[in-house]
Order: sequence, then C-alpha cells, then structure tokens
Amino acid sequence: MTTFDDREQAFEKKYAHDEEMRFKAEARRDKLLGLWAAGLMGIEGEAADEYARSVVIADLEEAGDEDVYRKVAADLEAKGVSTEGLRAKMNELLAEAKVQIMSDRR
Repeated sequence: MTTFDDREQAFEKKYAHDEEMRFKAEARRDKLLGLWAAGLMGIEGEAADEYARSVVIADLEEAGDEDVYRKVAADLEAKGVSTEGLRAKMNELLAEAKVQIMSDRR
C-alpha cells in the first residue's frame, strides 16, 4: 500500500468515527432534552424516561434538529409551558452530551 492509500484509509476511519460520535452525542442530547422537558411538564419516573425515548426517536424522522425542536416545542406548548430558550437549551445539552460521551470513553 502506498502512503497515499494509508492516509486515505486513516481519513475514512476518522470520518466514520467522528460521525458515530456525533450520532451518539445527538442521541444523548435528545435524551437529556426529553428528561428536561418532562420535568417542565410535570412528568416523572418511568413516564419521563418514556418521554425522553420518544424525543430520541423523533430525531430519526429527518436530518437536522428541527424534528426534535418541533416535537418538544409542541409538547411544551400543549402543556402551557413556554418554549422560550428551547434552542439554547438544545445547544447547552449537546455540549453536555459531548462531555459525557468523552468521559464515558476514558
């Protein structure tokens, strides 16, 4: 194999790894977001865990974060809870999820 082939393989492996880490971080963010939103809506225990799972599943509907935002925003609004700051919370929880993923790997 040439050096170019080695570098190409290394790049492909890194890309695959980065994509896997992004997917895991977003799934973790969605779970954290679901638990946070459940708390705002007064949902506790197993029902909160189930709601968090529904948020994770909602993220599989389409690429990007809009599907998650729409679901959580609609659910919060249905319970009369303000959605102000929802996008900021999503960003905050994504950063937290990345830290958790990295600490899980050590």
